[in-house]
Amino acid sequence: MRKTLIAVAIILATGGSFFAAGTLLGGKGNKNNSYVGSNVQGDVVQTDDHHKPPPPADDTVFKSLLDKSAPEFTLEAYEGGKISLKDLKGKNVVIFFTEGAMCYPSCWDQMVAMAKEPRLNDDKTVSLSIAVDPKNDWAQAVKQMPELGSSTVLLDVDKKVTSTYGVLTLNSSMHRGQFPGHTYIIVDKDGVVRFLLDDADMRIRNKELLKELDKIS
Repeated sequence: MRKTLIAVAIILATGGSFFAAGTLLGGKGNKNNSYVGSNVQGDVVQTDDHHKPPPPADDTVFKSLLDKSAPEFTLEAYEGGKISLKDLKGKNVVIFFTEGAMCYPSCWDQMVAMAKEPRLNDDKTVSLSIAVDPKNDWAQAVKQMPELGSSTVLLDVDKKVTSTYGVLTLNSSMHRGQFPGHTYIIVDKDGVVRFLLDDADMRIRNKELLKELDKIS
């Protein structure tokens, strides 16, 4: 009887902790009404990754991109269709690798700010945000902050592009190895990487981006 009671207590305790985690990660009862994405699948919380220590910060691949041809990619846009970097040659391309749906409000505010800046979206320059969220997760973010719909968001769900650009293990990532953080790359009209910035402070960097674009225009 004693063993049975202990087993029941353990089951209840485990179930209770999973329920609490599911409520928190799913945003239920969140007083700030902020959307928190990732690692939640229906009512089941994927906790394995949360128990593993993050890999150490490593910017070797990221820094090696400077002054070299940017790795090509083709990604699905949230609004539909696909966008390829090679098709944007002839324009400067500002790429913002973002932690995405879970990164409220820092990443969201930067994406909206980029979309609202005319000089980052004209006949000479295009700005793109790359997130690793599934489309349904990003739809929830846009629902909460409709202004996000003005940003061109590319979905790198399998993380191949973020891995190629070396942005999964940078200092700005709060979930290294799983999500990018707050990272910028400027590719010039010839397809060459001309500027890199990993921003652990997660500030809006439009002024810095425009300054760098002035150098290569």
